[in-house]
Amino acid sequence: MNAEILSVGTELLLGHTVNTDTAIVARELSTIGINVLHCATVGDNPGRLEEAVRQALSRSDILITTGGLGPTGDDLTKETVARVAGRPLALHEESLRRIEEYFQNRPWGESQKKQAWLPQGCTVLPNDVGTAPGCVFDTDAGKTVVMLPGPPSELTPMLTRYAIPCLAKKENAVIVSENLHVFGMGEGSVAEFIDDLMQGANPTAATYAKENEMFVRVTARADNEEQARQMMEPLAQKIRERIGSYVYATDCESLEELVVRELGKAGKTLATAESCTGGLLAKRITDVSGASQVFEMGAVTYANRIKEKVLGVSHETLEAHGAVSEETAREMARGIRRAADSDLGVGITGIAGPGGGTPEKPVGLVYIALCDGEHTWVRRMAPGSADRPRSRSWQRNAAASHALDMVRRYLQGLGGLEG
Repeated sequence: MNAEILSVGTELLLGHTVNTDTAIVARELSTIGINVLHCATVGDNPGRLEEAVRQALSRSDILITTGGLGPTGDDLTKETVARVAGRPLALHEESLRRIEEYFQNRPWGESQKKQAWLPQGCTVLPNDVGTAPGCVFDTDAGKTVVMLPGPPSELTPMLTRYAIPCLAKKENAVIVSENLHVFGMGEGSVAEFIDDLMQGANPTAATYAKENEMFVRVTARADNEEQARQMMEPLAQKIRERIGSYVYATDCESLEELVVRELGKAGKTLATAESCTGGLLAKRITDVSGASQVFEMGAVTYANRIKEKVLGVSHETLEAHGAVSEETAREMARGIRRAADSDLGVGITGIAGPGGGTPEKPVGLVYIALCDGEHTWVRRMAPGSADRPRSRSWQRNAAASHALDMVRRYLQGLGGLEG
């Protein structure tokens, strides 16, 4: 079955509210084998809303609306959808009772009562968090309509507890996806490597870009999850073989999550010394639960005198090669490892921009060093083109990601630490 998601609210069109509802609904629909072919956003205008509803019902088996079920005058979803579907509204006594209980001794009136008027004969979806109930009903043409509230805190529990089980009865298949996370290769390059593997109908493979990395999503549709995973695995394995060690994980969502896990498995600890990244690497690591078991300390050593005083970077190195150099990065990694008495030390120094670059050392030049006490490896992050400069935020995040990639390659024995 094919579904369409229609998000309602002028605040979404103006950008005042970020529309996360579509992603939430689409993910849940995929778990029960329902394809989402169209998504749209429409403001609180009855004419345009009616047009969008009619179009959705003409081309999709299921219409799911989010938003516009509240008590205010611009909450028009329920009335508009019911009118298009030829369903009169009727007072639902149980929903009214729940609204009364919600407000208890607080004042409320007819505007709140409006939320208890629902399409006649519908299946009511209780709102366990707020006041506006949702509903499910079939039109005379055999199309299914689901109406959900807009706030994610209300939508999510209503969707997972009530709407999805209701829709699952209409669709026996399941859709299962697995993401192969890739760092060090761009989406275009990966797409070229696996172009022939992306031509299948079931299972499928598709590439998606993220900031500083990308992932390949492998998806299969089957009667049950186990069968879908059995269909996916041969394709996923072929993709791993093509891309090699650039695939860093399929069972975690970030490099930092993987690094914290791998450090724990290896029984090793890490410390970081950062200049241009300003502590971003340490932040990303400590964002992960369990980081306290493997992360010793992080130092932001921006000034040269602090590099000397805290990390022991030699004055001669800074004079001869400068703060942004392979030699300084090496001494930073060694110095922080020594200061923290950790197994591994990382040093990062570079020019994040937009100012501060020179012809010899342009914006985007970064050196990242990893030291394990015996060896020190350095990766050079090359500057981008002068006519298409990257933002300061992009440069810093990319540098932190490269550092994490070096650590994970070291822990997994993969090589490719330098570059």
